[in-house]
Amino acid sequence: MKDKPNTMRRILSILPCLLFSFACFAQKTIAIKCGNLFDANTGKLLAAQVVLVKGSAILSVTPEADFKERTDTVIDLSGYTVLPGLIDAHTHVLLQQDVTSQEYADQLLKESIPYRTLRAARSAKISLDNGFTTIRDLETEGAMYADVDVKKAINNNIIPGPRMFVSTRAINTVGHYALSPKEYNWELDLPKGIQEINGADEGRRAVREQISHGADWIKLYTDRGYYKAQDGTYHSYPNFTKEEIGAIADETINSGKKFAAHAMTRDGIIYAINAGVTSIEHGFGMDDECIQLMAQKKVYWCPTIFICDYMAEGREKEGNPMDRLFMQTFPATFKKALQAGVSIVYGTDIGGYSWDEPQAKDFEYMVKWGMTAAQAIQTATVTGAKLLGKQGELGVLQANAFADIIAVQGNPLQNITLLQQVKWVMKNGVVYKSVANH
Repeated sequence: MKDKPNTMRRILSILPCLLFSFACFAQKTIAIKCGNLFDANTGKLLAAQVVLVKGSAILSVTPEADFKERTDTVIDLSGYTVLPGLIDAHTHVLLQQDVTSQEYADQLLKESIPYRTLRAARSAKISLDNGFTTIRDLETEGAMYADVDVKKAINNNIIPGPRMFVSTRAINTVGHYALSPKEYNWELDLPKGIQEINGADEGRRAVREQISHGADWIKLYTDRGYYKAQDGTYHSYPNFTKEEIGAIADETINSGKKFAAHAMTRDGIIYAINAGVTSIEHGFGMDDECIQLMAQKKVYWCPTIFICDYMAEGREKEGNPMDRLFMQTFPATFKKALQAGVSIVYGTDIGGYSWDEPQAKDFEYMVKWGMTAAQAIQTATVTGAKLLGKQGELGVLQANAFADIIAVQGNPLQNITLLQQVKWVMKNGVVYKSVANH
């Protein structure tokens, strides 16, 4: 009788191991037969490959002629080109277009955060269906920490959506972001699209608050009031003092996080780079010095091209011609950055434009402005993964990577617009979109 408690303890001690072993054994294997497979590391297409998936991971990629494994399921994509799930490094799931200032104000003033979060669930599903299995969502535009909730709901399989890296509220200085009291009754306590700070200490506090609420990244708005000078150069007004941006950067980096900077011209870009920024967002009006600094310090550029073109007409009708002016010089700027070796990462700023528009539209501009189709796809695969610190896990089809896989019909290296017509999507080993027989 004395041995019974010891026997029970031994059984209980090995039970978790047994359950884990059973769970691993229970995971089914899936063989995906690929007509062509895009190798994101080399930028080349490989014909007749088989991707072996178990659970949420890729076990192997093997030429079909050499594949001998017995699997639980076979998915036949032999009529398709298979690629890694795409990465959009600049999205706003909680925003539903803000071409005009009224569209932006309506969302902050007339839509509750719960309502906007419900709309964000739709945005997340659209992104996944578009083949973007990972997104970096760069702030909620007044919806506080609702992006963390959307991320949790996706991770807990409550709603379908991409893998999310979130930045919560973003940071700017007082008086430099919508909604502005000068445009409304100043007696009202208006919602703000960002978290406002004054001084270095408030900057540190904002970083700590956002990280404590679940921010993966910190985002700053480093300049405003963009204009084109008589000599043709672009300029803007900095939003932060050197002490403020230095404190924010220091607190972010010391917390093991990275920060992204919305910066349009040298007046916002250079001091963000010197502060230690990881990525410059937009940068429509950057100059040669910015480009050289970014290449030298290995700062990523997320150019968000399509939205600049998309916004130009509507913004100019409101009296702001800057997007139209930026588009006149954008092609040359992009080519210079490409030639200088700047790490260009794919990001759309979708949410700023309608979620019903193509999320893969920026690829067209990249190819038109000097990239090969393979290079353009790499901005949304291997380069995006490096930005996120997930190289080898995201943006590739290889052993031990997440089973994030998409398929298109045709050859995207010959026709980049095919990425706007993704036919099949798997994320974490689960098929979310399918038109093929399997």
